[in-house]
Amino acid sequence: MTNHINKHHPTPLTSLTLLVTFLGVFPLDVILPSFPALAVEFNTSTQSIAYSVTLFILAVSASQIIIGPLSDALGRKRLLVIGLLASASGAAGCLLSDSFEVFLLFRLLQALGCGCFVLTHALVQDLYGGQDRNNMRILLTSASGLFISLSPFVGSMLQVHFDWQGSFWVYAALAACSAIMAFTVLQEQPAPAKVEGIIASYRALTKDGLFLILTLFSCLAFACHFSFIINAPLILMDHMDFSVTGFGVVFTAYGSAYVLGGVVARWLSRHARAGSQIGIGFMLVGCSGITSFIWGLAAQASVTSVLLPVIICATGITIIRPAATSLALARHPERAGAAASLSSTLVFGTGALFGAVLATTGVQVMASLATTFFITGVIGLVLLVQLPDLDSQEAISPATPLTPPRPVCESHHAANTPDHNQSDARADRY
Repeated sequence: MTNHINKHHPTPLTSLTLLVTFLGVFPLDVILPSFPALAVEFNTSTQSIAYSVTLFILAVSASQIIIGPLSDALGRKRLLVIGLLASASGAAGCLLSDSFEVFLLFRLLQALGCGCFVLTHALVQDLYGGQDRNNMRILLTSASGLFISLSPFVGSMLQVHFDWQGSFWVYAALAACSAIMAFTVLQEQPAPAKVEGIIASYRALTKDGLFLILTLFSCLAFACHFSFIINAPLILMDHMDFSVTGFGVVFTAYGSAYVLGGVVARWLSRHARAGSQIGIGFMLVGCSGITSFIWGLAAQASVTSVLLPVIICATGITIIRPAATSLALARHPERAGAAASLSSTLVFGTGALFGAVLATTGVQVMASLATTFFITGVIGLVLLVQLPDLDSQEAISPATPLTPPRPVCESHHAANTPDHNQSDARADRY
């Protein structure tokens, strides 16, 4: 498919999507080096701060489950702008908090606003098709990995120079700028006369077994990622006595694996079938668990013994998620917002559950991570071999008869650019 928007006006839309992707990882990863400082500030434990991140993820999940289908009915623009402003307000409120309870309340507001970030998945689903769509998801996944690799280091610098408040000031400013950008770049279109309800949308999605299994692949992959993310401060700072700056530097190597994974995933997307891509990803995840077990038995804990397995795992994750997400959402293009929300909610909910359970293992957290990686790889491969060919017409076709997609919103440039052929119609929604 020729992507009309991508060809004529790529920069603002791509920049907006990447900026929102960055904001999506910012409240989790940039704050990691500030765990000890936050614990001191609010007279609580580092583990309580870790649990607050899990609460943040659960609140994001609850928010996006409503925002997604609402965006199918009301349009992406207004919900994206409102969500960005709400998250900026929550971050600003955290700066004014005088107790841990008040801090949690404003973190909750920030999380509810962050629920709008799920709309980036709907934007990709609306604007791109075929290989272009998968390439865009790989780009966003790789960019997310790059942001992950840089954000703890940035967070450590902010912590050193501006204390824990620095990351919240920067987030509030970036979220406000993103809201202005979304308001400027996107142009809302009138709602259709008849809109599928929230319950009806989710009923259709939950009846689609293949959609749920493909989403489960993403859930398993993200659970491995989030399990390490949430426990990284406990492993590196509490158990291995790394400084805030040292933590940021070491963690950069983990995030860089997502960039490497993006390069591999892009190559695989051109040379391997979707099922093979997902299978290779799960094999890497399983092998990372075996590597961690072997290294743990052969030597004492070190930076290499921690990072090598999780780098292998991160590469597998970056291969799995774009392929599985593209296949899942392609089955419901007429309800892209609801599909993205359900998928993302299940992904984040699974990650929060895994992270919380592993946080209780204490000094055995690395052994628990290794077990999680290995079992996840095995489960993913077992499920994969039970499925039909994921490149077959049955797998890639929409699960329900399509109605013409509604123009949810469009870029100001696209609104004034005439269609050149029928295949550009979907791209002109933004």
